[in-house]
Amino acid sequence: MLDQNVIAIDGPSGSGKSTVAKIVANNLGHLYIDTGSMFRAIGLGLLNLESNLLDEKSVKNNLEKLKLDYRGAKDALIFLNGKNITNEIREHYVSDAASKISQFSCVRDQLKAYQRELVKNNICVLEGRDIGTVVFPAAKLKVFLTASNEIRAKRRFADLENRGILGNLTLKQIQKDIEDRDTRDSNRDIAPLRPAEDAVTLNTDHLSISDVVNKISLLSEEIFK
Repeated sequence: MLDQNVIAIDGPSGSGKSTVAKIVANNLGHLYIDTGSMFRAIGLGLLNLESNLLDEKSVKNNLEKLKLDYRGAKDALIFLNGKNITNEIREHYVSDAASKISQFSCVRDQLKAYQRELVKNNICVLEGRDIGTVVFPAAKLKVFLTASNEIRAKRRFADLENRGILGNLTLKQIQKDIEDRDTRDSNRDIAPLRPAEDAVTLNTDHLSISDVVNKISLLSEEIFK
């Protein structure tokens, strides 16, 4: 089947899935696909088009104006309508936009089709919120990463601070935004955030990045040997 050669790493924002997925893919020589960057890119594009992100008709009408080009390189991860937006999509407000538009089937269907084209000829590592449940339900390995709200907020705060884009955001505001996003993601009608029934769940509160990478790498080596 199309989706057999996939390592699906799902989890909420701040659970460490993006960092872990990149390292696992690099260590094992697989293709890394950052699905979150695609939702962020669409969210940013729709913001620039002044779409109403809470209105599906407005979102759908503007989707055809947006052309994604996923390249996967560190400094050239993703382009939108020919422009490199790799750094711009990491702004905090773009994360909120991505969460809002991810509830719409028109967005999810378009990106799901795009992601499935990318994995046809490679063993791929994908991270997101519904990779193992919806996008690639027959993935050979499914992992669901979790962490407490407090830990995830601290990670997000540190990341934004390190990138120099923290602005006036406080740790308290970031934690509230994370909790609000969890509520939206977990309760949406389409592809809600939840672990697949056959996923391996790892709580990363007290695990280092290396610990998580090693656990997933060992699982992968057993499956793809």
